[in-house]
Amino acid sequence: MRLRRLWGLLLAGLLLLAGCAAPEAGETQTPPAPSPSQEVQSRVFTLARTQESLHPILSTDRVNLALTGLLSEGLFELDQSFQPQNVLCQSYQVSEDGLTWTFALRAGVTFSDGSALTAGDAAASLELARTSDRFSGRLAGVRQVTAGEGTVTVTLSAPNGALPALLDIPIVKEGGGAVPLGTGPYVLDPSGEVLTARADWWRGGALPAESIPLVTIRAADDLIYTFDIGDLSLVTADLTGTGALGFAGDHEVWDCPSTTMIYIGYNCAQGPCAGAALRRALDRAWDRSTVAAALFSRHAQAAVLPVHPASPLYDGEMDQRRGYSPQVLEELLVQAGCVRGQEGNWTQNGSPLALTFLVNTDNTFRLSAAEYLAEELTRAGISVDLQKLPWNDYLQALERGNFDLYLGATTLSADFDPAPLLTGDLNYGGYVNFQTSALLGAYQGASGEARTSAASALWAALETEVPFSTLCFTNQSVLTQRGAASGLTPTQQNPFYNIGSWSIP
Repeated sequence: MRLRRLWGLLLAGLLLLAGCAAPEAGETQTPPAPSPSQEVQSRVFTLARTQESLHPILSTDRVNLALTGLLSEGLFELDQSFQPQNVLCQSYQVSEDGLTWTFALRAGVTFSDGSALTAGDAAASLELARTSDRFSGRLAGVRQVTAGEGTVTVTLSAPNGALPALLDIPIVKEGGGAVPLGTGPYVLDPSGEVLTARADWWRGGALPAESIPLVTIRAADDLIYTFDIGDLSLVTADLTGTGALGFAGDHEVWDCPSTTMIYIGYNCAQGPCAGAALRRALDRAWDRSTVAAALFSRHAQAAVLPVHPASPLYDGEMDQRRGYSPQVLEELLVQAGCVRGQEGNWTQNGSPLALTFLVNTDNTFRLSAAEYLAEELTRAGISVDLQKLPWNDYLQALERGNFDLYLGATTLSADFDPAPLLTGDLNYGGYVNFQTSALLGAYQGASGEARTSAASALWAALETEVPFSTLCFTNQSVLTQRGAASGLTPTQQNPFYNIGSWSIP
């Protein structure tokens, strides 16, 4: 950190002034002990920023976006179970057809300049998000946003009973420029180098640091270096993502669940996997626990459903029923009409059961997972042609249907809508089933207890049809210098979730 380097230069200067004579034999020099004020300086809690945009809606810079939870808030925030908790929204009402949602804003909330939060600010922020690179996908079903007297009305093109889970979008002051004002616990100093705690934050309570200096970095390598030498107290990272950064040194890791799903997709239109019976058999061939714990270095959570196990929508009984089992795999292969030869190899319709398995080489964790799973199939007597392809070739093969199965990854929306895999642009396998589509529509529109029932019905259909097999959900990570902070409870969207419970020495 800059303060540390200045102290080093000052110390060197004092030594020069005291004289440069070498110590006599046997004599040792002991540097003066730092004063209490210097101890405090050496433990300042610092964060990174770049010279890119700090706009919480328009920015795409991951380093800067990590600061969003300190500066801004949304109508809702998601907890570690992906459940929406009211923040700037006091309450809401939904029309009978599920298309019109009216959100009443919380009274007494102010931006960091002291001005009151208005419905116009909230509506303008949501409208801006609808056209932004970051939020346009999740808001594709929003037809209109209007401001009322202390309320914001969102009109949908189709019912979505879990809409609040999508509305953790930062609300900022309308017309606020490049760094618009938010309602969060901290405010950015005019210099852009310090975050200062707000005494008038509407939630009240003490914050763990009165001020947080920002260290400007230029690239990913700078982030690694600056953290490794101790000039940064905290960084966020996807430790199993493509191009994952490698951090060294003595640090602590705080993982949180994410909606990024690793899965096996099947060619449901042609080839051996066109029959659901074979897909059901293969679903029992995947050793999900080993993938999550060993191949993703425990930065993942094994799962059999397209919803995170931390969510109340996850079905634990189905998880047990669909678990890894070589014995059940063999039984289901027989039910699918396959025959095992004397040498242990399987045939289907008189021909060897041979599968073309695609994986993208850009992510080393997924590549290792595919290699392991291919070996498992080979040991089970199924011939596998594992094709390791660079991204463009991999995508082209998927679009042309030149595969039997593939290892894929996608970040689902926080309402855990599997539509992209079943009816959308990730349905590379050409899966079509009108009953499943109807169950999907019922799930999308349901809320409360009805959503739990609709989810169970959809999961049961997917267990029978198996258009894809979920393997795991990866974690997001927050790294801190050892002892720099305690009590962290990060979430996918906000590493500073519940910051009031933190302790910073």
